[in-house]
Amino acid sequence: MRTFVSAVAVLLGLAMAAVAVPAIWVDRNIVQEDGFVALTAPLGKDPAFQRRLATAAVNNISFGDQQLPDALAAVVKPVLEDAAQSLTSMPGYSEAWAETLRRSHRLSFADPRTLPADVDGTTSLTFDVAPLVGLVVKKVSEASPVPLSAPGEVRIGIGQSNQRQLIERITAYAPMGSAVAIGAAVAFLLAFVAARRKWTVLAAAGAGALVLAGVWKLGVDAAGRAVQGSGNSSDVAEIFKREFVAASTAGFGDWITAALVVGGVLLLSGVAVGAVGGRKRAAISRP
Repeated sequence: MRTFVSAVAVLLGLAMAAVAVPAIWVDRNIVQEDGFVALTAPLGKDPAFQRRLATAAVNNISFGDQQLPDALAAVVKPVLEDAAQSLTSMPGYSEAWAETLRRSHRLSFADPRTLPADVDGTTSLTFDVAPLVGLVVKKVSEASPVPLSAPGEVRIGIGQSNQRQLIERITAYAPMGSAVAIGAAVAFLLAFVAARRKWTVLAAAGAGALVLAGVWKLGVDAAGRAVQGSGNSSDVAEIFKREFVAASTAGFGDWITAALVVGGVLLLSGVAVGAVGGRKRAAISRP
């Protein structure tokens, strides 16, 4: 009976760990704002992405209550576009990019009912690039006889409308990963206490961790292909999607590597303890 309880507890612990580890990673690196900013910050160093983003941002600028004449606006916008190409070299760029990511995260992961009325609540990811536009407008305004003020919001939708439901599910379930992880730890502890041969629990948990690492790798690759295969209407969206998948794959890949190391250590430890115990029992049983 104790062996059966131990075996069931190990399987239950592995099943919960299979869900808990990816959920914790997603919660920390995608759902939580600081993690999202850290994960996507390297995009700010991608020249192709920033050039396309700057062009899209300038094209979406509305000068609001400045009421620029159409002829003047037609002259100003090309100047802004030229200035935007040197965006990454402007003072304050890193801070503006980080603030852009924070604003974008709040728009994309907020409850649709709390979004501004002019934001499409079904869009999966919306960039608010006003901080970046502010840098460009400031530079142009300093060299222009016509003072310009940067708009407070410049939004670019880069997601598909049917992805909002997925984000809502991720936001709801990812934070539960920590509770599931605690349940997995309790299950493994129960298995260890109930087992007659403790080394079998170590070996089984180690082997299970190795299997889970393989499953997670397959899952990450499948998710990446699914995201890459989804269509988008803009170059900005395509580049963001590609780089986001690469960053996510690399980030969770570190956790997979850790699982491989821990699994290997547990498996070898269990086998070693079992071998030592077997020799002791053999020596005791000799006449």
